[in-house]
Amino acid sequence: MKAVVLPRFGGADAFELRDVPVPEVRPRQVRVRVHATAVNPLDYQIRRGDYADEVPLPAIIGHDISGVIEEVGPDVTEFRAGDEVYYTPQIFGGPGSYAEQHVADVDLVGRKPQNLGHLEAASLTLVGGTVWESLVTRAQLTVGETILIHGGAGGVGTIAIQVAKAMGARVITTAKAGDHEFVRSLGADAAVDYTSSDYVDAFSEITHGQGVDVVFDTIGGDALTRSPLTLADSGRVVSIVDIAQPQNLIEAWGKNAAYHFVFTRQNRGKLDALTNLIERGLVRPVIGATLPLARMGEAHEILEDRRSYVLHGKIAIDVAGDTVALPTRTS
Repeated sequence: MKAVVLPRFGGADAFELRDVPVPEVRPRQVRVRVHATAVNPLDYQIRRGDYADEVPLPAIIGHDISGVIEEVGPDVTEFRAGDEVYYTPQIFGGPGSYAEQHVADVDLVGRKPQNLGHLEAASLTLVGGTVWESLVTRAQLTVGETILIHGGAGGVGTIAIQVAKAMGARVITTAKAGDHEFVRSLGADAAVDYTSSDYVDAFSEITHGQGVDVVFDTIGGDALTRSPLTLADSGRVVSIVDIAQPQNLIEAWGKNAAYHFVFTRQNRGKLDALTNLIERGLVRPVIGATLPLARMGEAHEILEDRRSYVLHGKIAIDVAGDTVALPTRTS
């Protein structure tokens, strides 16, 4: 089978397209013909060596799969050959999704939503599981609460807006001015341009000084440091971003705030919950670009430099075909 292999850590040119052996199926596993995958910030962080101790080289990385089961191992009763499935491979637990075939533990695998194609489904697995764990499991967002989502036009933010609205929350998000119409089309009730506004003052005005109940941070840095300033008393902050440097969170202490840092764990239950929302029409995938497997390096370059493009949502990879849809450059 063909696979994009990472033989060394480095830039987007580090990848090599190789022929590699088809993986063996063991008990309670399935082998999937991968139709589509997607690119995440975690992928380029691994590629450049941020998690070198966790990823032995050479490696096949990648964290989103949509495809068709070709073989089931012993003791698998949940699926059979021909079933369409989607899932995230175990993070730091073996080969990833940048390949024509993949073997996974059956407990990670969910049935693909019937109303989505493979490219759409592959754009949702890691971000969908991350959003579900962040908003439902950790933040315990409830009907009528107000949530601030940093980075609403990004791959995670586009799904977070929709899931939060499906849960009955009021959604405020940060996005560039040119993306405000887009994030409102996803369900955002208000949007603030983080490039030109003091968003703390803006959120205070929007909430009439009450603050937000939950902050969902997909950006880190200043967004995380200043998040407590936007909170209501006893609010919650959920962040999916590494903390590169110590943060001064004294403002959070004064708000009795709770902090949750999420490195998501995947399982079928989260996928089934997401599938329910998708098939009810409450969540839709957002794909900003599509490239074939052989152009994985280019996909990484676009995602790392996404501020130079009009890029909403995810970059999907057509493993089974040669679809190309590139985003528009802004400069």
